Amino acid sequence: MISKSMQDALNRQISLEQYSAQLYLALSAHCEGKSFRGFAHWLRVQSGEETAHAVKLVDFLLDRGGKLELQVVPVPTAQLGGIIQVFEQVLAHERGNTAKINALFEQARAEKDYASEITLQWYVSEQVEEEATVSQIVDHLRAVGDQGGGIWYLDSKMGKRGKA
Repeated sequence: MISKSMQDALNRQISLEQYSAQLYLALSAHCEGKSFRGFAHWLRVQSGEETAHAVKLVDFLLDRGGKLELQVVPVPTAQLGGIIQVFEQVLAHERGNTAKINALFEQARAEKDYASEITLQWYVSEQVEEEATVSQIVDHLRAVGDQGGGIWYLDSKMGKRGKA
């Protein structure tokens, strides 16, 4: 059985994962509107991954005898600028997610909730990957700028990302 405090924390994280999915969907639509279909595709796939992360937590919560308490997912407050600004925003968002996952992991450890700790270890590792990937995208975008052939090459490359 899962503690009430861990149940509440997991429900909050499920909401945060759903917020991430909505944010990336909004940013995808923004990129699509600017004819950057590759970046739009990458963000749409990322949106799907965030939804999958939420569902994975839902399944874990239910497997532990917890109660799913869905929360209102706020409308994303995206800064809809150029492609560089979009991905800088994604990187900042992922860094915030990392801090929240780390706090959740600390809570599991403090409560000696080993099952939650083990499950959350996957999320800790996933955040390392997420930050590294987005950081590389931001570096590439900064290197080529948001005009000229380089950004269109990156757009084409981003469109090749497989589905989650």
